[in-house]
Amino acid sequence: MKNTIAERILDFLKDFPPFDVLEKEQLFKIAENVKVIHLEKDNFIFKQNEKPHLNFYVVKEGAIGLYRTMDNDQILVDICDEGDLFGLRPLIQNDQYLMSAKANEESLLYAISVEILKEIIKTNDKINKFLIASFATNIKTPYANKDRQLFDYEEISDSNLSDIQTADYSKNPITCTKNTSIKEAAQIMSTKRVGSILIVENKNPIGIITDKDLRLKIATGLISIEAKVTEIMSSPVITFPINITTAEAQIAMLKHKVTHLCITKNGTPNSKLIGVLSEHDIVVLHGNNPSVLVKELKRSKNINTLKYIRNKTSNLLKSYIEQHIPITFISKIISEINDVITSKAIEFSIEEMKSEPPVKFSWLALGSQGRKEQLLITDQDNAIVFEDVPEENYKTTKDYFIKLAKKITEKLNFVGYEYCPAEMMASNPKWCLSLNEWKNQFNTWITKPTEDAVMLCTIFFDYSVIYGDKNLVHKMSESIFKSIESYEIFLNFLGRNALRNPPPLGFFRQFLVENNGEHKDQFDIKSRALMPLVDAARLIALSHNLKDNNNTITRFEEIANAEPQNKDLYLNCADSFKILLHFRTKQGIENNSSGRYVNLNKLSKSEKLKLKGCFKPIKDIQDLLNIRYNLAQMM
Repeated sequence: MKNTIAERILDFLKDFPPFDVLEKEQLFKIAENVKVIHLEKDNFIFKQNEKPHLNFYVVKEGAIGLYRTMDNDQILVDICDEGDLFGLRPLIQNDQYLMSAKANEESLLYAISVEILKEIIKTNDKINKFLIASFATNIKTPYANKDRQLFDYEEISDSNLSDIQTADYSKNPITCTKNTSIKEAAQIMSTKRVGSILIVENKNPIGIITDKDLRLKIATGLISIEAKVTEIMSSPVITFPINITTAEAQIAMLKHKVTHLCITKNGTPNSKLIGVLSEHDIVVLHGNNPSVLVKELKRSKNINTLKYIRNKTSNLLKSYIEQHIPITFISKIISEINDVITSKAIEFSIEEMKSEPPVKFSWLALGSQGRKEQLLITDQDNAIVFEDVPEENYKTTKDYFIKLAKKITEKLNFVGYEYCPAEMMASNPKWCLSLNEWKNQFNTWITKPTEDAVMLCTIFFDYSVIYGDKNLVHKMSESIFKSIESYEIFLNFLGRNALRNPPPLGFFRQFLVENNGEHKDQFDIKSRALMPLVDAARLIALSHNLKDNNNTITRFEEIANAEPQNKDLYLNCADSFKILLHFRTKQGIENNSSGRYVNLNKLSKSEKLKLKGCFKPIKDIQDLLNIRYNLAQMM
């Protein structure tokens, strides 16, 4: 007799790894034995420290949050949704669960027999490697590239894992000597409130004692508490160098069945102890994982969650900067989070309106957010474009979108994005326009390039669609390029604007600093270094009709391909921009500011030299613009 329920389960599982690499007979055997579990919101499937189940789980519908309880706080480590696996611990390492699994919303789960999968693993090496990689790294679909080659467990490295962060280990490990008694060591651990103590000899780690050792070996009476620590310490210790990634650490803990790793100067036991990395540290870091933050954002139900996650994003940014993660990677991550926050603020605001939007519209991020370069929390720059409507419907349509925009900007302000002092926001009727109005506005700015018009173009040309109908924005973009094509002298005016700030160094190679005001004697890294590069990239990209990407680094890379004769200059500009953006972000974090103004007296000699090294491409690109657009004649 046909088992239609099993076949429906099979149809679902076959589209998700690792089930997609199974033979049909193997998959059907699993499907026949699946238990379907319905879970109400906030109900647990298992709890931390609970004995392992006979099953692991796949999410059919809904969302399951994985939480680690620490100091009575529940830390969200990951969110599993459709097709994700969780609860793999009894399959790989048969001991207590390290986390709790709770339904974040009403959910439907497939419980899959551990024993049946263990049988299949014996004959299917691919699924074995998948489960090890998935368990160790929290990666749901660990495929290295488009041809879907599974990771080789023995060769997993930070270059092919999504979590490329250096692990954030404790840099002040608690230590004792081998002559210390177990009682003394336990007292030190209690006083310092730590779960482990390292035994050192000549500053090198020779062993480790954890809370688990005290429970199993001392509390049970097997060994006297007056004995030396060498009686119960685990030795030799597992050691790694300081640049170990989170993923490598997880795999090492799994492989060696340990919960602590020693960080030493050269990564061997025969070198100076630098720190210790625990499972606790890994869990805390994963609670701040960008993919987890984005998932949590997308499922958020209120504005308070947006603010909470934006604050966590600031911590993530600080961590990335400290670890010297490439700025292009940082920009993509932070920009994605910023965009999702904005999208959710829009969704919440639409829900508050008494009716759905009357016509199609798009929400545009302008300026640094539009270029995907807004790393620190700065003020808002945004606009709305809505579908053209008959004249008799125009006022009510515009009124709707202005009201909506006010709700959105209020929410963004609550999250932490300050209102724009110049009111470059969609809540301003000047920047909430129909498609045809925007076309006319841009055409006026381009064909009548007054100083104010050119300044506005530098803001409004750098837009990206955050929410809504992309086709509207595509039509607007086509109109802009058409206007520029018919009035090419506009590029000369943009060029003149790009030279409004001279190169950052004076005649004697001294930094050009502010002469007066609040920031007297400070260096304006935004106006004097970053914006000349932003302006140059925008201008040359427009001249080559390069569309759909407003990011400064990407613009320079694209125009390097368009002008191979100037390739080195453009790529040097891109590199300089990366360094300057990283520097500004670091300054902002350290000084709890926008990072715009730099106190040169607080910089080291090497930092000043590094900055100066970024300035030559600025001078060279400005020289190129000066010649190309005959700007000397316009000054």
